Amino acid sequence: MRVGLVCAHSGPSRPADGPVVGTREHIARVAAELAGRGHDVHVYERRDDPALAATAEVDGYRVERVPVGPAAPMPTAELVGHVSEFGRWLADRWVGGWSPEVVHGHYWVGGLAAAHAVRETDIPVVQTFHSLGVEQLRHLGPGYDGPGTRIPLERALTRAVDIAVAQCNDEVDELTRMGLQRSSVAMVPTGVDTDQFHPDGEAAPRDQRSRILSVGGLTPGHGHDDLIRAMRLVGDAELVIAGGPPADQLAGHAEARRLRELAERTGVAEQVTLVGAVPHDQMATWYRSADVVACTPHYSSAGRVSLEAMACGVPVVGYAMGGIADAVVDEVTGKLVPPGDVRALGMTLRRLLADNAGRFAYGHAAVDRVRCSYTWERTAGALERLYERVVLRRRPVEAA
Repeated sequence: MRVGLVCAHSGPSRPADGPVVGTREHIARVAAELAGRGHDVHVYERRDDPALAATAEVDGYRVERVPVGPAAPMPTAELVGHVSEFGRWLADRWVGGWSPEVVHGHYWVGGLAAAHAVRETDIPVVQTFHSLGVEQLRHLGPGYDGPGTRIPLERALTRAVDIAVAQCNDEVDELTRMGLQRSSVAMVPTGVDTDQFHPDGEAAPRDQRSRILSVGGLTPGHGHDDLIRAMRLVGDAELVIAGGPPADQLAGHAEARRLRELAERTGVAEQVTLVGAVPHDQMATWYRSADVVACTPHYSSAGRVSLEAMACGVPVVGYAMGGIADAVVDEVTGKLVPPGDVRALGMTLRRLLADNAGRFAYGHAAVDRVRCSYTWERTAGALERLYERVVLRRRPVEAA
């Protein structure tokens, strides 16, 4: 099958309000898995660096960098103005040459470009949002800084696609509230590279104290402040926060300063360490160094961090929402607490750190759960079946 994956953002870099690193890794891994199954896969991303080649062969699939807009990083709000141009470029590219049998849009801007490209064809469109503006606005409140056009354009996009792919049950519910029929929403969770994330291997250095690890960008929506407040109830343990800018830039980072000031006011400054950005290929060593991984973002559709931690045999304490609630089986692979309940978070962490046998059992169950239900092979297989289904029932799509 010929498959076109469209992500209007660039690959190697992204605007601050664009899709997260995990989204780029998701697209690349899906493309590689589909190519390994014998499909002819092309990935389309915006060219934001004139030094990059227009095309490249990567892991069995083809990357095409679309020359729309300036050859430089661009905020999403500005990129929206180039969606039609991106779509026209794709449509022209697919006339008289290689053309996809199914197009899969990623993130809302990529989905708009894909829908625009196929509006005069019978090529079906599958869409993965990776996050929804209406959900982010609900959970982040004033912290939501997406473009004002995002939510209405996402609603329009739901009317232009054949199938929307949700990554968690909360997202399924949200998409149906946005007007999609339940039969037009498929739940396909993200995958985990179990060759990279597994219990055996090196662990990052640590001292004798119990270690809680939190992974995520340094923005208020990632819930690091909840964890810092909860540390008053945890006792003698360290909280390591991985994410944000490189370690040598943390001193000048506003959110890093805010978190450190919060730790000082809370009286836990000696227990909190910010280590900055960690390359993804080194994250397994950090997961393996932890006794517990805490996942407390205010919004999470995929639950990627919880899955990677579980694959490394580490129990997770997380907020019962989004992809985290789907990934973590309460009292089996970790513990779920009500979102925003700092007291429950602190007490749950304290009890679990004191329960060596419980952590051991949770860790083993977590590894089994990931290997049975969250491999990239399962994700690619589910998408393959979904593509086959929409191709068989081809019909013209309504333009957004």
